[in-house]
Amino acid sequence: MKGDDSIHFLIFRHGPVVWAISAMLGLCAGTIAAGLAPPVEGPDGEPVISLFTVIPFVVLLASAALMPLISRRIWHRHYPDFAFGLGGIVAGYYMVGMGMYGMHAIMHAGLEYYAFIALVGGLYVVSGGILIRTQGRAGPVGNTLLLAFGAVLANIVGTTGASVLLIRPFMRLNEGRLRPLHIILFIFIVSNCGGSLTPIGDPPLYLGFLKGVPFFWTLKHLWEDWLITVGPLLVVYFAIDTFFSSRDRKSAAPAAEKLPFSISILGMRGIIALVLMIGGVFVDPLLGHFGLLQGLPVGATFQLLVAIVAYTTAPRQLLEENEFTFEPVKDVGLLFVGIFITMVPALGYLSAHGGDLGLDSPTRYYWATGGLSAILDNAPTYLNFLQISIAPEEVTRASIATFIATPLGSGDLRAISTAAVFFGAMTYIGNGPNFMVKAIAESSGVRMPTFLGYLGWASLILLPILAIHWYVMIR
Repeated sequence: MKGDDSIHFLIFRHGPVVWAISAMLGLCAGTIAAGLAPPVEGPDGEPVISLFTVIPFVVLLASAALMPLISRRIWHRHYPDFAFGLGGIVAGYYMVGMGMYGMHAIMHAGLEYYAFIALVGGLYVVSGGILIRTQGRAGPVGNTLLLAFGAVLANIVGTTGASVLLIRPFMRLNEGRLRPLHIILFIFIVSNCGGSLTPIGDPPLYLGFLKGVPFFWTLKHLWEDWLITVGPLLVVYFAIDTFFSSRDRKSAAPAAEKLPFSISILGMRGIIALVLMIGGVFVDPLLGHFGLLQGLPVGATFQLLVAIVAYTTAPRQLLEENEFTFEPVKDVGLLFVGIFITMVPALGYLSAHGGDLGLDSPTRYYWATGGLSAILDNAPTYLNFLQISIAPEEVTRASIATFIATPLGSGDLRAISTAAVFFGAMTYIGNGPNFMVKAIAESSGVRMPTFLGYLGWASLILLPILAIHWYVMIR
């Protein structure tokens, strides 16, 4: 082993050591920054969030966007160093410079990350023990129907659950003709826009439900938004897949296309584990209702235990046929450590200055929430704009009930809800399943576009549909 090969071995064999060094260097840099430029205390006794504290988040986003263009190899090897180093800078600055406020903010971000990776990673692991075995090939009609089914399923098992369940069979059905654009449209439809009908569908709506939005409010008020967004996306998918299919027919038809089309589902233990994973979403709210173990991530811990049991008891044959590896969940877990921590000052600044944005109409809430949901995690972005819309009242069940009882309040919540869900599809990091699906596709040999490449396709295909949705439903 010589030269570059030995470096490659060192990075991956001793990855955790290198990542720990990156995190320690970041913590040191953050500590020094806190000494050189300590935060100013506001009138309420809490630190004022300075705009310069958002720089690590901007740098991390810029790195994810530009580094793959500069050197995909270097980025793939060193993205954990970027995530841990930049996250360490923010953590060091907050914990040293902001005292208990900063400690609480970083701990809260850590708990949110724990809940995120327990759900996203847990669903990925559980789905590995569920085999949707396919035979033959699906043409444009079959593919479109599968995506439509995924858009409905997302409201029952969540966008993450539907994505990890369907992405592998979707790729198998299109083996030999699969293109990155197939995966991109899968992300638009199944991983995001489809999950706007129930609080289970997407994390922002689930947080709204926990805060007091009635469970069936989304289904009652957003079904037209769902149709006017998912419907055109399915039409676009059908047109693009028909074009690809006509080109593919010019070459020799694969043998698999001569087989009769069929789908079978195996893995009862995995299905039971999936039901338990979804049930874990309601553990903390149920305990909170009875005043038990509040503030502790009981539900997330339950989900992790379910995932561990599901993996250890899953038949090896099913895992092998699913080509299951931990690589995709590792990619998601490592990058999002940095995203969740560096996002703390960005969200803090938004919370402190949101009232200065002049948000006084559903249109402004729609584009502001959507724009930030594309680059920030869409769940906390939703909560921030919900608070801004209800201000000066606190977000409680009573205040939400009063708010949505008026046409103006209901319109604002509609704009915030749909923007958070739909615009989460604009980038790989807008919603958790996006990066997971990308990682699964890449582990199967699909060369997915870079951050900017994906954003370009989203701007070309998805953004015009969201503009039509705004014109018809929001303005």
